[in-house]
Amino acid sequence: MNRVVRFHQFGGPEVLSLEEVPVPVPGPGEVLIRTRALGLNRAESMYRTGRHAAQPRFPSGIGLEAAGEVEAVGIGVTGPVAGDKVSVVPSFPLNEYGVHGEHVLAPRHAVVTHPANLSYEQTASVWMMFITAYGGLIDLARLGKRDTILISAASSSVGLAAIQIARIVGARPLVLTRTSAKRQQLLDAGADEVIATSEEDTVARVRELTDGIGAQVIFDPVGGPPLADLITAAAHQATIVLYGRLHSEPTPLDAGEVLFKQLSIHGYDMADITTDDTRRSQAVDFIREGLADGTLTPAIDRTFPLDEIVDAYTYLESGSQVGKIIVTVPR
Repeated sequence: MNRVVRFHQFGGPEVLSLEEVPVPVPGPGEVLIRTRALGLNRAESMYRTGRHAAQPRFPSGIGLEAAGEVEAVGIGVTGPVAGDKVSVVPSFPLNEYGVHGEHVLAPRHAVVTHPANLSYEQTASVWMMFITAYGGLIDLARLGKRDTILISAASSSVGLAAIQIARIVGARPLVLTRTSAKRQQLLDAGADEVIATSEEDTVARVRELTDGIGAQVIFDPVGGPPLADLITAAAHQATIVLYGRLHSEPTPLDAGEVLFKQLSIHGYDMADITTDDTRRSQAVDFIREGLADGTLTPAIDRTFPLDEIVDAYTYLESGSQVGKIIVTVPR
């Protein structure tokens, strides 16, 4: 038998359970993977609580990231063969594939060769965080040398990835976090300056740090009322990339400020990159190069065994982590 993570109703982490189901058989274009490590993401929490664009069909699987070994491939699959070490790029709807389990299916286009210099735990952590940051900063905002970028939710895995990518292109990352508790960790991760939003005036601090110019790029997964300050802190003709809506309240918008500062506000979904073969390939190549030369480093906060999947998601949703949360799968 085969244990997979499923849920039968919307709710908190407690609705998740490990259930025994038959090992699936790969259909045309599919790959069967025996997993060794799983990566957790906020998108899965939103999916489990009914706040994601994709809606589950109960009982529902869950999970976007995994690393392991190929066990079998379906008709028409070229490239990976049984025994290959691979990882899964999140590039499919959550209600079509869920890769949190011992044996899981993934579409061929989402399966990439395991980077030789990384562990399974590291590989299960890289694709969501780095492709999300790459797509928003490089593909969309065209972040460049000497640009100042303002990164919200900086202690998240995507926030940490954004810091590293900003450093690669020579930009200056100013990062936002709620309190100063994580300040030193964020500085150690490469942030140029850390702004504690509950303790400091965000707009005044950004102006001080940019000589009154503001930030050329803003990378935000929160939205809600805090976005108003980010718009005020933006430079003339800045690009604002909104890639999430973690805040539950409506987002106010000063149309005059957007108009007269000539701001560009983009709603961004990583699927813009991962569902386009060319752009996905470019992102994977960029990340592989960074992983190989050490300019990109997976940031793992904590690992949990598969049996503690509920505890792992509870910890994710506490917001206390700095980096990725990984679940290990026993052999």
